[in-house]
Amino acid sequence: MSSSRWPIRVGRRSRLFIRLWTARPETAYAELNAEFEIAFGRIRFRTPVSNLERWRIEGPFLWITAIGVRRGVRYGDISFAGSPHGAVRIDLRERVRWGPFRVPAVWVAADDLEGFAAALASRGVPGIDARGER
Repeated sequence: MSSSRWPIRVGRRSRLFIRLWTARPETAYAELNAEFEIAFGRIRFRTPVSNLERWRIEGPFLWITAIGVRRGVRYGDISFAGSPHGAVRIDLRERVRWGPFRVPAVWVAADDLEGFAAALASRGVPGIDARGER
């Protein structure tokens, strides 16, 4: 399977703020090959594609709750976002150690949410677009 890189959308107003995470538009992406990797500047998250259980597109979100690298207090998931336009939530089969945390899911605010979800589906990861379920 070939490698594919999906840029994380970085909003015009968010660019200065996301530099707190050393991220710029060219260093914020998700990559699918033998492994699934997310880069947000110097911050990285990595797991085998076989550990991806399912995906779900959600959003848009409030700007203040979406931008940057964040860890959810309630469930312990982490998000990588440079824009509040929406994100793909990826649930993991087994939690992944990320620093002192064990992560159950990640959110990726890919620029092309549908294209990124289709790439996951082409690798056998099932999912849904939940944006119309409100």
